[in-house]
Order: sequence, then structure tokens, then C-alpha cells
Amino acid sequence: MEARILVVDDDPDTLRLVELTLKTAGHHVELASDGDEGYNLIRKGSFDLILLDIMMPDVSGFDVLQRLNNESNPYPPVVIFTARNRPEDQETGFRLGARNYIVKPVTRGQLLDIIHDIIQPET
Repeated sequence: MEARILVVDDDPDTLRLVELTLKTAGHHVELASDGDEGYNLIRKGSFDLILLDIMMPDVSGFDVLQRLNNESNPYPPVVIFTARNRPEDQETGFRLGARNYIVKPVTRGQLLDIIHDIIQPET
């Protein structure tokens, strides 16, 4: 199943690598290089999944999730995609509604498996 995926990360190399990985797997990908841009695209777009970094200047991934939770509109499943591996960050991510928490680096296969499990759950 082709999915529309938004990747929000302030690292250009990560954006390019994840974009290539997801497009090669047949997904439509949009990119945002900071939290504000990502938040605005989420509000305007129609995505099946969001990959969201935590550590970004000005507006963190946690800030984006908090903003989304403060609205009455539903938003797509969010997967935290970060280098932060602290248990308290994972707890915060799940408390704010993330569906999964991926710690970078991750293999292509692991990333695609996690995305597939969310966009095409077994019935």
C-alpha cells in the first residue's frame, strides 16, 4: 500500500536518506525541516503517517505533538524518529500520543516494517 508520509527532521542528510528509502518502497513523501513547517503541513495536508524528530531548534517534536493534542481535529499516526534514547523521552512521546518510538540509526528494513505495521495493521 502506498502511503503519504510526512518526515519532519532538521538534519538535511536524514531527510534525504529517509525520503529515498520511503520513495523506493513506493510511498509518497513530503519533507519539513523544522517543527513549525511540519506542524503547518500536518494541518494542511492529508497524511497516513508522520515521522517526527524530537530535537529540533525552536519547535521540538514534542511541541508539535502537544500542539496537535490541543486541537480537536484528529491527526495521523506519529512515529517519533530520534537519536534520543532516554526512557523519559520515550515515556513523553507515548504519553503525547506517538504510536511508536524509533531510535536512530535504524535499518531500512526496520523502518519500513514499523511503517507497514501502522499503515496496514493485521486484522
